Amino acid sequence: MNKILQKEHFSEKVFKLVIEAPLIAKSRKAGHFVIVRVGEKGERMPLTIAAADPVKGTITLVVQEVGLSSTRLCELNVGDYITDVVGPLGKATHIENFGTVVCAGGGVGVAPMLPIVQALKAAGNRVITVLAGRTKELIILEKEMRESSDEVIIMTDDGSYGQKGLVTEGVEAVIKREKVDKCFAIGPAIMMKFVCLLTKKYDIPTDVSLNTIMVDGTGMCGACRITVGGKTKFVCVDGPEFDGHQVDFDEMLKRMGAFKDIERGEIHKLDTKPATCEAEQAASGRNAEWREALRKSMKPKERVAIPRVKMNELDPEYRSHSRKEEVNLGLSEEQALTEAKRCLDCANPSCMEGCPVGIDIPGFVKNIERGEFLEAARTLKKTSALPAVCGRVCPQEKQCESKCIHLKMGHEAVAIGYLERFAADYERESGQISVPEIAAKNGIKIAVVGSGPAGLSFAGDMAKMGYDVTVFEALHEIGGVLKYGIPEFRLPNKIVDVEIENLSKMGVTFVKDCIVGKTISVEDLESEGFKGIFVASGAGLPNFMNIPGENSINIMSSNEYLTRVNLMDAASEDADTPVTFGKRVAVIGGGNTAMDSVRTARRLGAEKAMIIYRRSEAEMPARLEEVKHAKEEGVEFLTLHNPIEYIADEKGRVKQVVLQKMELGEPDVSGRRSPVAIPGATVTLDIDMAIVSVGVSPNPIVPNSIPGLELGRKGTIAVNDDMQSSIPTIYAGGDIVRGGATVILAMGDGRRAAAAMDRQLRQA
Repeated sequence: MNKILQKEHFSEKVFKLVIEAPLIAKSRKAGHFVIVRVGEKGERMPLTIAAADPVKGTITLVVQEVGLSSTRLCELNVGDYITDVVGPLGKATHIENFGTVVCAGGGVGVAPMLPIVQALKAAGNRVITVLAGRTKELIILEKEMRESSDEVIIMTDDGSYGQKGLVTEGVEAVIKREKVDKCFAIGPAIMMKFVCLLTKKYDIPTDVSLNTIMVDGTGMCGACRITVGGKTKFVCVDGPEFDGHQVDFDEMLKRMGAFKDIERGEIHKLDTKPATCEAEQAASGRNAEWREALRKSMKPKERVAIPRVKMNELDPEYRSHSRKEEVNLGLSEEQALTEAKRCLDCANPSCMEGCPVGIDIPGFVKNIERGEFLEAARTLKKTSALPAVCGRVCPQEKQCESKCIHLKMGHEAVAIGYLERFAADYERESGQISVPEIAAKNGIKIAVVGSGPAGLSFAGDMAKMGYDVTVFEALHEIGGVLKYGIPEFRLPNKIVDVEIENLSKMGVTFVKDCIVGKTISVEDLESEGFKGIFVASGAGLPNFMNIPGENSINIMSSNEYLTRVNLMDAASEDADTPVTFGKRVAVIGGGNTAMDSVRTARRLGAEKAMIIYRRSEAEMPARLEEVKHAKEEGVEFLTLHNPIEYIADEKGRVKQVVLQKMELGEPDVSGRRSPVAIPGATVTLDIDMAIVSVGVSPNPIVPNSIPGLELGRKGTIAVNDDMQSSIPTIYAGGDIVRGGATVILAMGDGRRAAAAMDRQLRQA
């Protein structure tokens, strides 16, 4: 059994799969193939290895849905197992320095051509690659080919990308302009036939790959026999690559069609899915009648011409004094409908590649376009436990929206985040809140440590799969960082509460005021019958700079400051928890937490609220929207400055901060230019409060309480790609693994861990 580690859509019916196969990866060479089988009664399929990583122990396959077996393979998802992957088989491609080589790849044939191109280039050849497909969507691996080729020519049948025409036209254009010493062709049999007819005319040696006609792959069946130079050859043993000028393509094409009629009948075996799945696909998939009608209702250029919607916001002066009123007001129905029309409903939606939780983005957006707002919300909740939260605080501009096709066309991305928020808010305000479909209870108990985004996402997915899930939270409120770390002017508590209530309706149990590692131990949980544990305890341990005077009064971490204000409501008159109301507040840092802190200080009456950051504004990790809002609200930005000392008054209260002026040097490991001190350049500012927001570390309570748990260098829990720790029954995700991450990345960890734990428990 070989696990699928990654899956990527190249086009509607073409997928790239990265598969765990360490022994094959170690032995594979350019031209090798594997035999793949899906299911105990599945057909054996030959697939050329497109890439291999011996260190990671993975191989890459590119598969096109053609018949029953390939479609079954393409229906598998990340975490699923392929029944058999056998190889590497066949003879490796003969590589030498031929001179100038033309490599012609058609359709999915581009994938097995890639390692050949790479090997040819490494051998010193001048490599000219011709990529061909019916449409732009079928041109794959262009970036990788350009990296290993001296020139790449693209041909499409319909002219939608590159030059209009067939692959032979691209090849002949090269032959006519310069001397070509060798040609390789991989693709549909008919394509290879005509490339060979062309190169034979010019007397250019040409190799072709014929693995598509194989069955067994080991030489035991003889089904892949062909005639080469008048002699019978077995593709799996003697090939799969042959002298194309010697291959009897007409005979081969006839043999390839031998089972077409049977395959047409067999393909209906895929119709054994439950009727609900068929109905759902028919009702909501890209090929659904209503979605096809929507695409035809407007021309793409008309959709692209629509300007991106602007978020409605509270007045900056007003909101800078309003602590709990949300700054962003959301979209109106009319705005949402118009923005949804901007989505092109791409056949290969690259936006989904940028979403860590795999939301069906075109599906929910197109439901908004047709006015089915509740259905849009239901689509979101199939993969996201917190759509109203994500629509507000996730950095869409760095994730889903950064992959939007509009950007490549010189336009602003579709406002996916705004639309996500709209759909979730509409459902909540309608009172018709849906609960995702829940599988039958299996009686297996699962424990979750922490109720932040990673824990909630994991809990939701496990509940949907029928597990009895209990979430243990150390604080008195459920929500973790969503409650204590993010101010209500960005994420109102009522929004988080609705999402949590929805999880309760799904059967998730929440236990507050329970510190795993102190109140109860992991051993206690195991003795109570919990079969799996997911640790999502976050990174609540604040970092400080360890500079003179940092322990003066009224210098606190952003964690402390925001917890006092957000969780304990310390700024309210009836609250028992105290908080300092600074008038001249310096916030150290440039991330979202720093922005939350400085904007909160402004709302608590700070006359001068400053961001002090050691790099330039361009290097700030905070969202652009948060920086924009902060500036609008009167926050001052002092970049390229770094605190080196705090000075206190006679009572120990901070009164000044000494700042070192900085300049930018070379980039560091994060890719940002490193700040370098300017010798002798300092400045001293009067302040009465400082909030340090320079990162967090994992809280050690949970990790240190589990004997034998392997930890990372900075105290994080070490996990594998499935989020599984060194103890097989314990998984972890979010900040306790990453050391600090966004809400959506933490949620992605939760989803990945849930899928992996479910597989483990089912196989036990």
